[in-house]
Amino acid sequence: MPSGRNFRKEAYYCGHFEAQDVLVEVDDVDLICLEPARGYKFKEFWQRRLLCRDVSRRLIFANPGHHKVRLSHDYDLFLVRCQTEKDVPDFNAIDGWKEHCKTSVCWIDEMWAAQIPKQKYWLHALNQFDHVFIGCLGTVEPLSKALGRPIRWLPGAVDTLRFTPYPDPPARAIDVYSIGRRQEGIHQRLLQAANRREIFYIYDTFLGSLSEVYDHRQHRDHFANVVKRSQYFMVAPGKMDSIAENLGQSEVGHRYCEGAAAGAVMLGQAPNGEVFRQMFPYPDAVIQVQPDGCDVMEVIAELGSDPVRVSAAAQRNAVGALLCHDWVYRWKEVLRAAGLEPSPRMVKRECHLKEVAAMVPGPVKSRALLEEH
Repeated sequence: MPSGRNFRKEAYYCGHFEAQDVLVEVDDVDLICLEPARGYKFKEFWQRRLLCRDVSRRLIFANPGHHKVRLSHDYDLFLVRCQTEKDVPDFNAIDGWKEHCKTSVCWIDEMWAAQIPKQKYWLHALNQFDHVFIGCLGTVEPLSKALGRPIRWLPGAVDTLRFTPYPDPPARAIDVYSIGRRQEGIHQRLLQAANRREIFYIYDTFLGSLSEVYDHRQHRDHFANVVKRSQYFMVAPGKMDSIAENLGQSEVGHRYCEGAAAGAVMLGQAPNGEVFRQMFPYPDAVIQVQPDGCDVMEVIAELGSDPVRVSAAAQRNAVGALLCHDWVYRWKEVLRAAGLEPSPRMVKRECHLKEVAAMVPGPVKSRALLEEH
């Protein structure tokens, strides 16, 4: 499995590298950390700019400027996981992967349907792989048509063992936590309440996702430690403020898995469609707040007067993530597609997740529903 962790330092890559870390932990994986060669930034910049007009359709197969890697072993699986389609050319630095790997999988986490017509000169590169997964459900059908082959949906997840507050949950000292993209109306209402000292509100004061981090594990640890100490966690469909990019495509972003895993009560909006209800099949998975923020403080006040509801919502979220939204469950789907059995360490992690979930207090019916799901 190739990884760009040595040169992709932006914060939004950290969850992607976390997914790789979980697979390395639970299976026998050679993680190939790619190393940029001299002139890499210049070469990559021009490759990205020219891909959308490359009528030769060959530029996508060029190494964007990494030191070449030659495989010396035979493998059951060659696995490429990309945060976005922009990362696809990176694996060209690995020579001979087709000769040394029985099966191949490409899993692109974020790719929007509206972008597919603009990518027509390189999409054929995905046909090198035996299996292709996409993290955005609304992209599956148009991408399948563009490639003339089945594409499968595989949503994001989280390292729930990192994020769960159980078995020893800390105090929820933070009232509201907002990270990443936000709806300005909600933010302003929360900010006003914080200025009146009504709530303790933590939020980004810079473009956090584009900033570089020192270490992706420390970043995820810090994020997890803050959200598991937050009563309420703000959520919204993926890129809800970038209509030009997604044209209204509503997707289940990673924030839902992260907030749920930390046992926070999620406030905001759930994505449109049945898939969210299938992923989070229980009441109050997300407690609705108007996008303009007109009712956010009223909703918080109402929840504050009903601690039983708040506690139940938080417990259901924590159990739901442990039983359904850990990275190990997604990797099992990848292995199943490749015809590989789960490793003993993978089975052991699943058992441990169930053990932690059993420590979470909550209604028996809710736990039974999640286990069946």
